[in-house]
This record gives sequence, structure tokens and C-alpha cells, in this order.
Amino acid sequence: MTDLDSFITGLPKAELHLHIEGSLEPELMFALAQRNGVAIPYASVEDVRAAYAFGNLQDFLDIYYAGADVLRTQADFHDLAAAYFNRAAADGVRHAEIMFDPQTHTDRGVAFGTVIEGLLSGMAEAETQHGISSSLIMSFLRHLSEDAAIATLAAAEPWLDRIAAVGLDSSEVGHPPEKFARVFAAAREKGLKLVAHAGEEGPAAYVWEALDVLHVDRIDHGNRALEDDALVSRLAAEGMTLTVCPLSNLKLCVVDDIAAHPIGRMLDLGLKATVNSDDPAYFGGYVGDNYRAVAGVLDRAALATLARNSFTGSFLAPEAVAAHLAEIDAFMAAR
Repeated sequence: MTDLDSFITGLPKAELHLHIEGSLEPELMFALAQRNGVAIPYASVEDVRAAYAFGNLQDFLDIYYAGADVLRTQADFHDLAAAYFNRAAADGVRHAEIMFDPQTHTDRGVAFGTVIEGLLSGMAEAETQHGISSSLIMSFLRHLSEDAAIATLAAAEPWLDRIAAVGLDSSEVGHPPEKFARVFAAAREKGLKLVAHAGEEGPAAYVWEALDVLHVDRIDHGNRALEDDALVSRLAAEGMTLTVCPLSNLKLCVVDDIAAHPIGRMLDLGLKATVNSDDPAYFGGYVGDNYRAVAGVLDRAALATLARNSFTGSFLAPEAVAAHLAEIDAFMAAR
């Protein structure tokens, strides 16, 4: 392990943009397919990895939803979460706010309770085994209707005390945030935090809508906000957290070269950027890999800023945030 690897691994960090279904590694996909008797269109783990040679968001989503079909039982969702947390622990993650897509599962006959109870048990195990705290973000699929999202919010009612926020993901272009204004307002009334994917493949206008129509607490991605100077000024002034995903951006051709990734520019402009893995099984790396990817364009002080932002941008209680920031300060002082 190089000194830089040691630094990145040891740096305490939170992960704020992680789709738990997107952490389904090919090996686990095969194991679950066998356990559940589910036929998958790949003959080997190598065939699955070859299928990951997609070049845009929609091609990725087609593979993503096919892979999710192996998730059938509460034990499957537990194992999925446990596998992610094992990797997160090795990357120095202290807290994770994980997104899950219940509609991906309920639309194929898997009960909402099966999904969330499996994830919650995996989260509890992670806290016991690794000391990682975590919370859930229930994401609505934006290519489906707002009525379907409203029905999903209703189905979640028995578990709302264990859900921190709602989010908005899936195909961005053609599905602006305003499409989900009513369900986001309803979620806010229920005391949930609000996040939304905006400005990944969609335009800067979608970031404006997420702010002014959905009234989000956090922006997921947000890269294309850089195309609008007024928007950048507002995001900086409001201290709006951006959950940036460098390797995802590279894989989906949001950027052509990781060396040209705008994360450094974001920090220079005063934006509260963080680094996250998005769908790590598909995009080439977990959160530590994403820190390593941008370490070529950022110094260690900037990497520490990203880690601090991950806690101050989280939905943790202030006292927990303060404890994590103190741990980062102690880590940096010892280097």
C-alpha cells in the first residue's frame, strides 16, 4: 500500500450517494441467481463484466434492472447490504446514507417489507461489526409516473421512522424534477429530507427545478450546474451539498478523462462537493477508488475537505457531525 493509499483509506469519510442495488457484484449476482433459481442472460462472471461496457445512462440502467431481478428474499437484501458495508469499512467509511429503489422490486412482485427489512438488518449488522452508522434514502424512479411514486410513499408508511429521506433517480433526460413536485411536498410534510439527481445528463435547469420546485436539501451529481454562473453562485452561497461521483461520470461519459474532472473547480468555486461511488459494481470502484481517482488533481488538504463535506452534508445529528470532524482533524494532525 502506498502512502497515498494509506492516507485515503485512513481518512474518515461518509458516503452520501450510493445505490445499494448498484453494489451488486457479478459474483453475488450469480450466487443469488443460483440460490433463487433465477435464470440470468450471462454464462459466467466474465460475461457480466463484459456487459458493463456501456456508454450512457440508459444502457447502464438496462443492465442494472436486469441484474436486480436476482434479489428476491429478505436474506438477499441483507447479503447485498452486508457486502457493501464490508467494502465501505475497508475504505474508512464511518457513515453511509444508502439509496434504495423499492419500485424496482415491488413492480416485479417483491414486497416492500422484504426489501427494507433485509436492508435494515444488514445495516444493523454493519453497525455492530464495523461501527458504521447508516440511514436509508428511498428513491423514486423518475421514468415512472408521479402517481406511482405517491403509491410508493404510502407503502413506506410503516417504516418512515427508519427512512431519512426520499430521492429521485433513474433516467434523467425528459423527466424533470417538477414532475415530482407533489410527492416531494408530501414527503417533506412527513418529516423526510429531500434529495434529487439533477445535472448529471440533464441540464442545469433541472438543478434550478430541484432547488425551487422540489426544495431539496441536497443535490445528487450537479455537474452541469457549472454551466450556469448564477446557479453556481447560489449553490455556493446556500452551502448546498453536491454528491459527486467521479468514476460514474467517467464511465457514463459525463467527463472524457478523469484528469479533466471538475471536482477541483467545484471546490475552487466554493461549492460543497463530496466524493461518492454511485453504483460501484458497475462503475469501476467504491468510495476509496473514487478518492484515488481524483487524487491526481487534488492535494491532501482538498481530499480532507471532501471528507469534511461528506459529514457536514450528511443528515447526521450535529453532535455526530462534530465528532467525525474532530476525528478528521486528529487524523490530519498526525500525518
